[in-house]
Amino acid sequence: MQPLLVVALQDLQPRSGSVLIASPESVSVKRQAIEQTMERLPHGARRLAVQLRTPIKESLLWDVLTDYDKLSEFIPNLASSSVLERTGNRVRLNQVGSQQLLGLRFSAQVQLELVEHRAEGQLQFHLLKGDFRRFEGNWIMRELAEGTSTSLLYELTVQGCIGMPVALIEQRLRDDLTANLLAVEMEGLRRQSLV
Repeated sequence: MQPLLVVALQDLQPRSGSVLIASPESVSVKRQAIEQTMERLPHGARRLAVQLRTPIKESLLWDVLTDYDKLSEFIPNLASSSVLERTGNRVRLNQVGSQQLLGLRFSAQVQLELVEHRAEGQLQFHLLKGDFRRFEGNWIMRELAEGTSTSLLYELTVQGCIGMPVALIEQRLRDDLTANLLAVEMEGLRRQSLV
């Protein structure tokens, strides 16, 4: 897995407000707020959303997010990602995430179905099978009116299996969503610099 240039991301408080991230041009850049919400749902489920504005064009963000076989090269804690099947705008993916949590190595595997809505800038995904009871959400990209930036939104509803206390890993989920969003942005910046 390639290291990201994200500075001590696990130590950041990724809620509304300014955060520091690294970019290809400098070690740390003050950026606009990353907006994040979390809702507690019945039966231990959580609905999380994280959003940022980025100078990267929507079309390039789409290319980054739909490069499924390479996602594990830049998404932190994603050990593998592979396309199992593609039919039209539907894609079946197998992904394995792995990370240290509370001193233990935690690994989770999911098989997802994604539906690509290219014209709307939306990728919907839901769990087909895996180590969660529920794992579904959206990536949504919208070019903003002024044309100089794009809104990138990542929404996730997750419910752990019995014995997986989501409440204990809640903060980690929040951090990971922010890290994933920033990783997509960083990969977009990297690819943009190659053009």
